[in-house]
Amino acid sequence: MTATLDRVTSPGMFSRIPVVDPGVFSRIPVLDLEPLSGSSEQRQELAEELGRICHEIGFLLVVNHGVSAGLRDAIFDMMHRFFALPGEQKAMIDKRRSPHFRGWEPVGAEYTNHRPDIREQIDWWTEWPARPKDVEPYYLRLLGPNQWLPDDVLPGNQELTKQWFDELGGLANRLMRLLSLGLGLAEDYLEQYFGDETMSLAKFIHYPPTPEGSAGVNAHHDTGFLTVLDPGPTAGLQVQNQAGQWIDVPSVEGSFVINLGETLQAMTGNYLVATAHRVITAGERYSAGYFHGPSLDVSLAPLPLDDRFAAAVAASPHHRTAGFMASIVETESGVGDMASSHRPSTYGEQLWNYFSRSYPDNVAHHYG
Repeated sequence: MTATLDRVTSPGMFSRIPVVDPGVFSRIPVLDLEPLSGSSEQRQELAEELGRICHEIGFLLVVNHGVSAGLRDAIFDMMHRFFALPGEQKAMIDKRRSPHFRGWEPVGAEYTNHRPDIREQIDWWTEWPARPKDVEPYYLRLLGPNQWLPDDVLPGNQELTKQWFDELGGLANRLMRLLSLGLGLAEDYLEQYFGDETMSLAKFIHYPPTPEGSAGVNAHHDTGFLTVLDPGPTAGLQVQNQAGQWIDVPSVEGSFVINLGETLQAMTGNYLVATAHRVITAGERYSAGYFHGPSLDVSLAPLPLDDRFAAAVAASPHHRTAGFMASIVETESGVGDMASSHRPSTYGEQLWNYFSRSYPDNVAHHYG
């Protein structure tokens, strides 16, 4: 099903889009962030628009976001250069060598819902000093250094990636301030809640054409808090609505795709939802993502929200029953792909569940 485009050029315009039932959407909205530089009243109106889109759909595109086009061009150039390298050079940063699950992986190395993803990718996380291998809580073992290629193999990869973290982290923080306002909280509430050792991810992805019956990445929810994605010019990203239909994400020059993860879903008591999505591409595709995350010890307990948010969840079967990605143990026992009722108590537990189901061999190799 092909999406049509609705551009929200000013606060209030999204209300013109007919939504019969929250979740049964047929279009992915585009939100103009220019009012962020306006008055407090304009920011509040924009925050309410963003909150409603995130409640009803969980996916949108943003324009006038403040991230430089030059950086995006440089990142895509770096990706093309990296993925064109011989296998032995890419393997210099093979993710299987990293007890912190950072680096390059070949096509089919990551599993989503017990099925291999037809993509290769590089994962670089926020860097912190590594903890002892037996540290407790166990999820602190995820902290550590990245693997970087030397500049004579891939010039500028470390500097460019760190700039990507800085600029997209800044955009994510601007969106968090809007989400805080939309949830009736102080504007800096979520940013302050994130703690001192934040764990965010930069993911650079190369999809070959998707074979029949497979997916570049299988249907899933994002694990973290907030995702900022440059999808590149090639189509393939699809979002599932409540009716089970797959809606194509449109290509809008200069935009970023924004969606929410299960961490924020848990913290808002399912008011803001992580929406299922996948990639199936007819041609070679590149995309660059940034996944904004808090400190590993941040609690996923519900935030102190007004009762009207809980009432909205209670009134919507879609929100009331929204599940999480199943753990590997749950999947093997027959729990549906995104039907888990388990709620990790911290972001670290949430991330560990992700690595355990997506890279079971890596976890077993490093941690038994």
